[in-house]
Formats: sequence, structure tokens, C-alpha cells
Amino acid sequence: MEKESDDVSNIHNRFSLTLVNPSSHYFSLFVSLGVATIISLATLLGYLGNNIEDVWYVIPAVVTVLFLTQLLDTRFTKKKEYSKSLHSSLFANMLWAATVLLGLLASFVLGKETSLFFVTFGMILFASFRIGIYTTTLGVSLKKAWAICFVQPLAMFAVLVPQDLWIPMLSDPMTLFYGISFMIIASVWSVLTDRAGRPGMESTHKTIQAYLASQKNDHTEAEEIMEQRSSETKVATSQIRLSANNGKKEFRMVLPEIHPGPYHPVGGSNIPYLIYKNLSSSAMVMHSISDHALNLPSKNEVENYLKNLENSKVKEEGLQCTEPVTVQINKARVIGLLFGKNPLLFLSLSPHGMEDIPNYMKNDIEQYAKNRNYSKPLIVDCHNAMGEEISNEDGEDMLKAAKSCLDTLITKDSFPIEFGYANSDDMDVWTEDLGMGGLGIVCLKINDKKYFLGWADANNMENGVREKIIDLFTRKDMQLLEICTSDTHYAPVKARNRNGYYQLGLITSAEKLAKWYLEIASNAESNTATAKFEILENETEVKVMGQGIYEDYSKALDNSLKITKGFLIGGVIFFITSLFL
Repeated sequence: MEKESDDVSNIHNRFSLTLVNPSSHYFSLFVSLGVATIISLATLLGYLGNNIEDVWYVIPAVVTVLFLTQLLDTRFTKKKEYSKSLHSSLFANMLWAATVLLGLLASFVLGKETSLFFVTFGMILFASFRIGIYTTTLGVSLKKAWAICFVQPLAMFAVLVPQDLWIPMLSDPMTLFYGISFMIIASVWSVLTDRAGRPGMESTHKTIQAYLASQKNDHTEAEEIMEQRSSETKVATSQIRLSANNGKKEFRMVLPEIHPGPYHPVGGSNIPYLIYKNLSSSAMVMHSISDHALNLPSKNEVENYLKNLENSKVKEEGLQCTEPVTVQINKARVIGLLFGKNPLLFLSLSPHGMEDIPNYMKNDIEQYAKNRNYSKPLIVDCHNAMGEEISNEDGEDMLKAAKSCLDTLITKDSFPIEFGYANSDDMDVWTEDLGMGGLGIVCLKINDKKYFLGWADANNMENGVREKIIDLFTRKDMQLLEICTSDTHYAPVKARNRNGYYQLGLITSAEKLAKWYLEIASNAESNTATAKFEILENETEVKVMGQGIYEDYSKALDNSLKITKGFLIGGVIFFITSLFL
């Protein structure tokens, strides 16, 4: 799975490219109007030599035409999105403005007369840019892009430039040579980038368009593309169910083999919360040792998985478990409890952090447990600190700690279990770094000692937050064993940062989180009751995305960026030659 991890990381590292667009369409609207004003002033004063008193009315006319054509532009696009029309207009206008300003600068530096070539050339560059944008992100065919690419820039040009100059400026041979060359360059670039992912990905542009649509909560196309590439497989889900002897309450710790994702709001991105709600909000949905190859591609597969979760079978039950065992080897920490013959292990590097624990470690731990006559171990990736892929050294330490913990658990006595559970459902804990499932605490009373386990429906935790919360619990003489996150890929708001999400503790302070956890822990502690445990297992056949799709996406991104880089360098060099005309 190392290759799959590299592909996912590569795709994730490109996420920052989506932050180029302004966060608000109002920003693009007003700035584009401002840039149009700069183009107008540079043309009227710098190239045409007019007095502002004589031509001031041209500026509001150009701005008005731009505003109206931005509205008209929405009629040409696949999704009729005004915001995308504004964003593309902003960057195209900036390209035109840069051309006319650089033309003036070249005239000054080289000591030559200003040339209206740069006004017309900038207008055609505007149109060339629209060919690229319309075909890649707005879902317009190349033929249609050529037909409509001049609508906005030519309308602005017609208002900006005196009528008697239209024909001479538009028929200038050098202008036509450079302008048509860039339009051809834009078209060739569009064709090549669309084919960059073949044969694995038929159309890079359609995939980009589906992704952009999904960011507006229209996830149909993205899920269709992903589901076509997905394959059916059997995935397991393990649970520990604690049921009060009086039959009035129960709690479940769930370890789904599927992985949250691929990204909000597509597929199983919010699967931890959906499982949580499916179990009457009395559950902790943990991050098992799994990776993005086990993402559910669509809402249909999510519903299929949830429906079949009801068919879980009891594999073992009992009334006792051991006290927790903690093993720390360098950065690696493993906490374990034993329910009958079923060890429950919590793996973490916090506060140092890591990416998803690789599958080979799960296989190694399961084999070691089998050799010690354990039943299937329940292994939790606590996912409670940010970091890179686990190093070989830390991985070896983690395996040693897990095996040592298993060896120690064999020697431990078991005691009757009491449990209490509480969550934040009745509390005001909404925050941008927390998913819909909120926070939860289970209190385990074993051998007259109380142990707390915290959970958050969040995508990882800010480094050090876990330690601060545990420290505050310790000051209250309360033993908080661990805090785990679900690794949800649900995002309450769009995070405009490199990660694409806010990890728990980035927005909300550790002190506030600790206060919430303490309140929940108090509620859990107050309603403890004697219980029995049941180990539940389920196997469901669902479609998962698999490794190949990430390889193809990664390849398409890399190839597209290489092509773009080459065309950009060549285009800039070609543009620079125009400054010496």
C-alpha cells in the first residue's frame, strides 16, 4: 500500500492549486472591474494620448460592458455558474492589463514609440485564456470555446477603442501572427492536458469539472466517475457492544474497515457520522488501519454498507475485561485492554503524529496475536496528531510496543465491567474543526478504578492538543487514556489552507476542548452501570475505489502540470519577443 499512499499524498499536495481562485465571487467582480479601469486608463492615456477630461466617459462604459458580458458568460457554461464566470474574467482581465502595462514599460525602457499592438494583442490573449479556462473547468467544447472566446474582450475593445481604429488595429499582420499563435497554443494545451491521464483516465478535464461541481455540493458526476472505476470487495466491520444489565442503554465502539473519504461531500466522506447516527448516537466510530483504497465512491454504496451493518453477528460475549495496559517505546505508544480473547489496541505517535498506519503493521500485529491464541485483535489508529508517513524506525517501535502490550495482557486478571457513555449532542459545541458527530466520552469502571476514553468526529488533531487535554484531566484526578478521532472527511466549512480541512484544535483551543470533554466525562461517570460485552463482526460486499484510481489521478495531475509548465515557459518566452517589436 506504500505506492497508494504516495499517490494520495501527491494528489493531496496539489490541493493548494485549487486555492488560486478568490474565496468570494464579489472579490472577483469588484477587482475585475478595477482591472478594467486600469486597462482603460492605460489605453486612453498611454497609447491614445487622450486627455482624461475628454474621454472620462469611456471608462464607465468599458466597466459596464464588462459587467454585462460577465452576466452573459454564464449562459455559455455547462453549469451556468456566475462565480466561475467572474473568476475567469478576473484572471483574463489581469492578463490584458499586464500586456498593456508591459508594452508601456518596454516603450519607456527601449526608447521607442508606444504601439497599439499591445492593446490588441492583450485583447487576443484575453480570448486565448478563455479558450483554456472554458475547456478545462467550465465544460465547454473546444469548438464552442473558439466561437465565444471573443465575446467579452471584443465587446470591451469596441467600447474602449475609437471606431476609426478598429480595422487598422485588428488587421495588423504582426498582431494577427502573435494573437492567432497564442490561440493555437491555448487550444493545443487544452487537447494535451485533457489526454494527460490516458489510458487510465479518459478525460482529465471532465474529472476536474466533476471535482469543481462537487465543491458546490453537486456530487453526482464525481461519484459516477469514481463508481465506474471502483470494484466490489468484502469489507469487515468489528464492534464492541457494551450493554447495561438493566437493558436500558448500550454503547458501541465501531472499527469499520472502510476509510472515510475520498473528500467532502463525495462518497463516504461523512461515513463516521452516518454510522454514529445509525447506532442511535451511542457510539464511537474509530479509525481502523485502512487507507483511501477503501473509500466508498458514492452515496449508493454508503447506503448499501449501512443497511448491511444491521446484519452483524455476535462472535463472543462476556462480563469481564482487564485493566488497561500502556506500553511506550520512544515515540510509539500502545494502550490495550482485553475483552475475553479479543485485545483492543490503541496505536498513536502523539504528539509527534503520522499519516494512516500502513496495512503491513496490521497484518504483523494480527499474526502475532494469532500466534498467542488471541481472537482477532481490534486495532485503532488513534489519528490524533498531524504528521508524515510513519518512518521505518517509528513503525518498528510501534510494532514492538503492540507486541509487548499483547504479551502483557495475557498475564492480566479480568474484572467485571461497568460503563457510562455521554456525548455532546445536547451541548453547543459547533466549530469549524469538528464534524457532525461532535465529541464523546466512555467511562470504564474496572477493578474499582475509572478510566476515560475520548472521541471526536474530526479529521485528525493539532499536535499537542491531546496532551494538554489529558493534563487537565490529570489535574482533576481523572485518568483519560486516549483521545481518538474518526478521520471524518466531512467539512463544515471550506478550509482555504494546504490541507483542505481544519484538524481538531486548530480553530478550537485545547482549553475549550478540555472544558467540553470534562463536562461530557462527568455525565458519563454519573450514569455508569454494570455491563456485558459482545464482540460483533460483519462482512459486507461493497464497491471501493481501490488503488488504481489514485495512480491514474496522480499520473494525470503530474502530466498535466508538466505540460502546463512547458507551455507556460514557452509562452512567456514568445511573449517577451513581442516587447522588442
